[in-house]
Amino acid sequence: MAQEHTVKAFDEDITRLRGLIAEMGGLAEVALVDALEALVKGSEELATSVIARDKKIDALEAEVDKLAVRVIALRAPMADDLREVIAALKIAGVVERIGDYAKNIAKSAMKVENRKKFEPLTLIPAMGEVAGGMVHDVLTAYAARDAQLATEIVARDDKVDAFYDSIFRNLVSHMMENPASITSAAELLFVARNIERIGDQATNVAEMVYYAATGVYLTDRDDRKSA
Repeated sequence: MAQEHTVKAFDEDITRLRGLIAEMGGLAEVALVDALEALVKGSEELATSVIARDKKIDALEAEVDKLAVRVIALRAPMADDLREVIAALKIAGVVERIGDYAKNIAKSAMKVENRKKFEPLTLIPAMGEVAGGMVHDVLTAYAARDAQLATEIVARDDKVDAFYDSIFRNLVSHMMENPASITSAAELLFVARNIERIGDQATNVAEMVYYAATGVYLTDRDDRKSA
């Protein structure tokens, strides 16, 4: 009976961890969407809202940290269970950074002037949509422990990188031709860089999901395939 109680308590803790991470992820997704909308529309009110809401993501990460440490201390999980808890701990940290990148985009949104003069403003939202899709899907993969979906998400990061390279070249050319726009163009470069990092972080989460689900690192799997 005592063992059944312990198993039930552990399952409840894991469910709680997953719920907290899902909530964090949802907030980070909305933050990215709103930050990009603030950038395109020049909405200082929306940008300010994104910045203020980041505190909620930070608070949820702290809650995940406390719960994960408690689970390890009280339940002494082994093997698959331990991987699950460690993955939750790491993923929460990554999602918190994604929230920070969205906050950075919101801050830059308030500093860009003469938006209509910048061609990359048509590319940046598309880049953000790809990165945001990666974040959404990797959280789905985490909830379902879907190793196959995690693998597909890792492959998508190349598209985000290609967007970044294109935007970088365009903005550098724009700065050379329009020196007066350098400050705003630099902010847009910063935005693109933050989106690129969001793609990287989603990739990191996908790799953690794959490991939690299979016990094998994606890099180890790829090394075995190429051997």
